[in-house]
Amino acid sequence: MTDGLLPLLVAVPVLAAVAPPLLCLRTTGTGWYVAAVACAVEAALAALVVRSVFLGGAVRHVVGGYERPYGIELVVDGLSAPVVALVAVVSLGVLAFAYTAGPRRNSFYSAYLLLVGGLMGVSVTGDLFNMFVFLEITGLATYALVAADRSGRSAVAALKYLILGTTGASLFLIGVGYAFVETGTLNMVDLSERLAGSYGDRAVLASFGFILVGLGLKTAVFPLHTWQPDAYSYAPDTVTTFISALVSTVAAYAVGRIVLTVFTPAFFEAVPAARAAVLAFAAVSILAGSALAAVQTEIKRMLTYSSVSQFGLVIAGFALVTSDAVLGAVVHLVGHGLMKGGLFAAAGVMAARHGARTVGDYARLGYRSPVVAGAVGIFGVALVGIPPSVGFLGKWYIAVGAVRAGAWPIAVVVFLSTLLTLSYVARLLERLYFAEPTEPTDPAVGAGTDADAGAGTGADADSEVGARDPDPVADGGARADSRAPAAVSTGMVAAIVAAAVVVVALGFATAPFEAFLERFLGGVFP
Repeated sequence: MTDGLLPLLVAVPVLAAVAPPLLCLRTTGTGWYVAAVACAVEAALAALVVRSVFLGGAVRHVVGGYERPYGIELVVDGLSAPVVALVAVVSLGVLAFAYTAGPRRNSFYSAYLLLVGGLMGVSVTGDLFNMFVFLEITGLATYALVAADRSGRSAVAALKYLILGTTGASLFLIGVGYAFVETGTLNMVDLSERLAGSYGDRAVLASFGFILVGLGLKTAVFPLHTWQPDAYSYAPDTVTTFISALVSTVAAYAVGRIVLTVFTPAFFEAVPAARAAVLAFAAVSILAGSALAAVQTEIKRMLTYSSVSQFGLVIAGFALVTSDAVLGAVVHLVGHGLMKGGLFAAAGVMAARHGARTVGDYARLGYRSPVVAGAVGIFGVALVGIPPSVGFLGKWYIAVGAVRAGAWPIAVVVFLSTLLTLSYVARLLERLYFAEPTEPTDPAVGAGTDADAGAGTGADADSEVGARDPDPVADGGARADSRAPAAVSTGMVAAIVAAAVVVVALGFATAPFEAFLERFLGGVFP
């Protein structure tokens, strides 16, 4: 089926990104409104495209009428439709958070929209070179957003990400070059047909290796994750919420697309060592990320290392190349985007309201900010994989896929990572509801928990919206931390609660995910 809406998914945010800099000539406060309109249109377009895929299967658009292998093809199928929906929904939802949290500069929203366009481009492109182009657009916009705090630490984090991200993109491009030399085409479907029968060639093996390592760096799986802790920790909380939910998520989707569509399961059958290497790579990331998260005391770093582990799970699901495992990988990909975006948004609210940046600073905040703390609890148990939640659904299908594929070590790794995830989530929840407050450990970020009277009785239960602890600047609190929002609004809290509700609701959504993937998996596993 051909759908002319596909190019609009990319064109709308990219063209809208031009408006905020032009409007700077007259006013500096209109960027958010431009982004809100563009993202609302984007969400409507995504809804129409996803509906078409759900009802009739994959939709495609050939740019300029030039068919493959020479033309540019845009495709949304059962694998990419959930990712397209995630990008559209999260982009709009984060704007509800950003309206009060900021940043308010027009240039910020120009980069924001450019990032949305790049993410959509990676999700819908049908050829490898354009995937590289959109990955670069995504990277350039993300570098700018990470540095939006305009502090020395955020600038260094952005520079580190720039260097490593460029390295990853270069490796990806080298891999694409090897594939082109071997086949003479860049279209994914055409590539899969021409690669068949030549999987053992050195150029094909080199192509697979370079592409996977390049995307592994973009996804931030261990040990290629070193850019991510600083980028997430030192970026403004709005930026961390946005990029944690989408940037590595879309890169992980690209891994799945290349494994399943370009190289296909036949490649792993012909070269079992490649499958073993990817699974080993993923298993190390799962365990190392969980272990590193368990020893962190700073909330944003804990959540960052958790992402290293969760994306290892997704990569393992794709590398197992069974229908159950792929279903689990897609479910976990979407669920993790919502869970981690919600957790980072909640961390921003806690920093704004209480100056809380470390696990110790969260002592008894469950009674002072009960709504946000309750959402943190929901996200946390979903991250562990406790039903009913989307986190359980994704892990369950990946583990089942591992057992059915005979890859028992991966099933054991999933279980061990669940125990490690439980250790740091339980520690956080224990601080929220049962621990006694401690003295601030880092004056630079502040603890903000000085007024503890009434905390145990919930006397300040409604203060999380539109209020702050007294004189946070004097106490070394949230306003001294330029990453934190200047205030907390009802819209910010509502966005977090909505994400928590969706995380639980998706735990019952096996049938819709299966409906999306049925036709796609039927083509991959004939």
